[in-house]
Amino acid sequence: MFGISEIAILLIIAVLMFGARKLPELARSLGKSARILKSEARALKSDGVSPTVPAEPPAGGTDDPRVIRGTATEKPGPR
Repeated sequence: MFGISEIAILLIIAVLMFGARKLPELARSLGKSARILKSEARALKSDGVSPTVPAEPPAGGTDDPRVIRGTATEKPGPR
């Protein structure tokens, strides 16, 4: 894990990069993002859905020509 000297060096670099005024805002938004991520992971776990990335479809694609691939939502095409 990190020692005191490594943490001090990281804090000095952060102050130099972002400035002392931006650090509290940056930490607040980082904490908010972590809380959102944690709550979403809990919701997925309680729904029984695994948060892993789904497997790729076969190279040949799907047998149904009405399915549109590569969009945010897959919609059946016209019949």
